[in-house]
Amino acid sequence: MRHLIPSYIRVPLVFFAIAALVEYFIDSGEQPAFMEQPIVLLFLLLVLLILIAIEAIISSMDNILYQSLDEEGRARIDAKKNSPSKLGLWIKDIYTKLLGSKPIEEEGEIILDHNYDGIKELDNNLPPWWVYSFYLTIIFGVIYMIRYHVFNADDQFAEYEIEYAEANRAIEEYKKTAKNLVDINTVEVLTEAGDLNAGKKIFEVNCVACHKADGGGGIGPNLTDEYWILGGGIKNVFKTISEGGRDGKGMVSWKSELKPLEMAQVASYVLQFQGTTPAEPKAAEGDIWVDESVETNKDESETETTTEDDTEVEDLNSVASNN
Repeated sequence: MRHLIPSYIRVPLVFFAIAALVEYFIDSGEQPAFMEQPIVLLFLLLVLLILIAIEAIISSMDNILYQSLDEEGRARIDAKKNSPSKLGLWIKDIYTKLLGSKPIEEEGEIILDHNYDGIKELDNNLPPWWVYSFYLTIIFGVIYMIRYHVFNADDQFAEYEIEYAEANRAIEEYKKTAKNLVDINTVEVLTEAGDLNAGKKIFEVNCVACHKADGGGGIGPNLTDEYWILGGGIKNVFKTISEGGRDGKGMVSWKSELKPLEMAQVASYVLQFQGTTPAEPKAAEGDIWVDESVETNKDESETETTTEDDTEVEDLNSVASNN
């Protein structure tokens, strides 16, 4: 086997096989293992040096053995090296059959009578590989026509729509776990203790100077009442933290200092002040804010309840009239 594969091919194959095994068994994250861990790179370099040394030693031993032989032994080894292997003969035979051409000795059998200034023409058949490829295209065309034009399978446009929908679903699933992708349109109230504790720390570091620790308000407005200058609810509070308050006055923008997740955390923590009683509450500012989405859902629920009651009354009246 060593004589079939030259050393300049054998050494890289073995080296990359070992490197692939190292990468498979070592969890290195997004970067290759040898880039994350210098010790892995040193190990691979050592393996490469060992492989080169082994090849050099084996080559030297073969050369010493060859020199120790007599002329007849050397001749046998040279003949064995120069003779084609069974694999080489098999490949050559397959290539000749696929080419489909006649050997030079037999070209006289297929020569035509045409003669163009001494240039003669052979009546060679098309190469078998070309003929078989043509037959395959015909079979493919028939299968394609039956699949897409007879049985109406999904065409490229339908496949695109399916893949597009699957990609959107994957993105939405990813967004559920990637909280830092949150923005004004996707932000929701965070209720986990870890998020609220993180929001509390951010609030205590950046917000207590204006709103006080209990949210009662000082320089900034009271966060415990129902009055809001720029609107309440998670989306409005997130936007106010991100973009800042009113032009020329009010809170500055924090989007350059806080990540989206941090703004969502502190916004969720701020909403926890609603309904609490601060020690020194500041006078109300702004207008009473009502969550329209909640009111809409409430109205729809009441409408459905009324409709169901009316239906029950009509059914009772119908039964009474029939009796």
